[in-house]
Amino acid sequence: MQRIISSRRTFLEGLGLSAAGLFFGVYAYADQPTNEPAGDTDPKPKTGSRAVEKTSRGLNPNVFLHIAPDGWVTIVCHRSEMGQGIRSSLPVLLADELGASMQKVKIVQADGDKAYGDQNTDGSNSIRGIYEDMRMAAATARMMLVAAAAARWKVKSDTCTAMDHVVTHTPSKRQLGFGELAVEAGRMKIPQPAEVRLRPIDELKHLGKDLPLLDGPAYVTGKAIFGADLSLPNMLIAVIARPPVVGGRATSFDPKPAQAVAGVKQVVELPVPTLPYMFKPWGGVAVLATNTWAAMKGRDALKISWDMGPNAKYNTADYRKTLESSVRKPGTTLRKVGDVENALKGAARTVEAEYYVPHLPHVAMEPPAALAHFRKEKGGSCEVWAPTQNPQAARTEVARVLGLDESKVTVHVTLLGGGFGRKSKADFVSEAAFLSKATGVPVRVQFTREDDIHNDYLNTVSAQHLTAGLDKKGKVIAWRHRTAFPPIGSTFKADTKRPGTGDLQQGVLDVPLAIPHVSAEACEAEAHVRIGWLRSVYNIFHAFAVNSFIDEIAHARQQDPRETMLEIFGPARTVPLSELGVEQLQNYGASLDRHPVDAGRLRQVVERVTQNANWANRSKLKNRALGLAAHRSFLSYVGVVVSVSKNPAGRLWVDEAWMVVDAGTVVNTDRVRAQMEGSLINGMSQALFGGVTHKNGAVEQNNFDGVRLVRMGEEPTRIHVDIVRSQGAPGGIGEPGVPPVAPAIANAIFALTGKRIREFGMMNQAFT
Repeated sequence: MQRIISSRRTFLEGLGLSAAGLFFGVYAYADQPTNEPAGDTDPKPKTGSRAVEKTSRGLNPNVFLHIAPDGWVTIVCHRSEMGQGIRSSLPVLLADELGASMQKVKIVQADGDKAYGDQNTDGSNSIRGIYEDMRMAAATARMMLVAAAAARWKVKSDTCTAMDHVVTHTPSKRQLGFGELAVEAGRMKIPQPAEVRLRPIDELKHLGKDLPLLDGPAYVTGKAIFGADLSLPNMLIAVIARPPVVGGRATSFDPKPAQAVAGVKQVVELPVPTLPYMFKPWGGVAVLATNTWAAMKGRDALKISWDMGPNAKYNTADYRKTLESSVRKPGTTLRKVGDVENALKGAARTVEAEYYVPHLPHVAMEPPAALAHFRKEKGGSCEVWAPTQNPQAARTEVARVLGLDESKVTVHVTLLGGGFGRKSKADFVSEAAFLSKATGVPVRVQFTREDDIHNDYLNTVSAQHLTAGLDKKGKVIAWRHRTAFPPIGSTFKADTKRPGTGDLQQGVLDVPLAIPHVSAEACEAEAHVRIGWLRSVYNIFHAFAVNSFIDEIAHARQQDPRETMLEIFGPARTVPLSELGVEQLQNYGASLDRHPVDAGRLRQVVERVTQNANWANRSKLKNRALGLAAHRSFLSYVGVVVSVSKNPAGRLWVDEAWMVVDAGTVVNTDRVRAQMEGSLINGMSQALFGGVTHKNGAVEQNNFDGVRLVRMGEEPTRIHVDIVRSQGAPGGIGEPGVPPVAPAIANAIFALTGKRIREFGMMNQAFT
């Protein structure tokens, strides 16, 4: 175990911590590899995330908490840390509910294990999905400590409290530390869930406050361990020549030129994946060497002949026409209120528009990497270290590839240099496991940036056709939304050729529309690449179309876009399924009773963000214009206003932005602000520069010169984030800030220039 004792006092003051007091297990893995040069012997075994619970005396009421006789509280973080701050938020929530002092808390990272429940760090679910469960886990331990103290004092439990790492008998002021009670409490009967009582919210001292980013010092001092930092004795590094086209395969290859490169040790062919592709290795030929550079040069020297397979004719320019043709015809109706077709026929006026969003890559700063060590003894086992968002899925896939029972596979989670959904797929992890078994040594698979872009589970490409009918007074009486995109389901079931209700719940079926005639239709679209979830997923293009179209309706009516938006969303209300025009709503896996579609919350973020941006006086701005968008996703509500300005040379840029987020109960306000700011930059990058294109089945872009991101000199000079204070059920944070960004920019461009932008890649259309 390694201590972080660098200069970090300012990071800890927010929790009342001292640098000497916090023991933060950033590197707490069994058989921990290091970033030191490989030696001749295996690393010494060290404490893993469950070893504390299995081997130590004390109180261990569940897999998330252990209280030792010396008073140290070990909290297991079972979600992956990729900069969003879950290791700085979730453990503090547990400590507050327990009544622990953070000066006596250790935080360790969980391995992949079903005992922890859902470990998938995706879907903006790390707080909203387990907020009460984590509090229950800590409250259970607190009640057992209190019960142990009450038994020793021979008093009633309800006369005792647990706070600041001690249990106090309130009438007599007697106190016992957590450590003094740990062994006795560990013998107590574990309360049933129905018996556990949570603290009043006002006793959670750190809830809704700025909390320090506890991994921050390790990030900036270089001590943080990411996937590519790890090494083991005798390890080889693998760089893989994967098929340029999804579904392709190597027909022949000559390994001799690669083997002639100094440092190259082996060349291994990977199995050809079959449909459905799921998280399977991509196939191709791996070059394994003693260092990354040799592996890359060896791959360059390979002579491979490829069969490009059934997707060799996939060209995005042609496929765009296919999608646009699809949405110009009726699709499968998934939302229906009233009679849209007759209402459109009888409308005094119609407004119509099409929107297009290309494939979007993930391009996290850290390309995928994974280290695996297969051991053949005792029937075989495999140990893996990976920057994975979903260690359980990685464990399952490794077991499948190796033909092992999952109990024989251990997956340790390193820090992630960004993820955005890419690292919830296990392909790169199982590649390392396969190659380790094939070579008999530990293997680390390393993606280059080019590999990352060429072999991604891309966010899907989409086309949408929206039509609105207006009566003689300009009121919207009909709304028809057709959308076509190859769904994520095609990666798991190859014959999936159109989106379904679970796909359209993201920004189509759950949009409150105070319109008497509404329909939403899913149109046919066949996949030619591996489709996966990207931060905000389908909400990206659905919010773009809906918010842009509202702005277009406002222009057609010659009305303020804000007023048109509020009119279309309708009055504050909980929107029932009957008004949505659906029989059921998946609702991001949450109950509609707990997380209804709330038009009032959507209206509130619109009203609040426009007030913050001084929307009413926007006509007085010189060489600047404001654009508005708002969206509900992942059970949270976000409103965005951006300012687009024109400099003396006539160049346009986003110079300022305002964001309002209503995510219900917020644990860590610092991380919420950071996520909103990051979402803005992420959304700007997608909107301004677009995604990737395909020619003859292969991705045309290679690196950041082709996949552009917003750079430091291009970001807004001011980003204002306003968090709605609420005690409502927690919503998501990591993803909801992205969807409204692109339409807000497009609407601002129109307000400034009169040019309507209906597709991503706005830089090429208006920002020149």
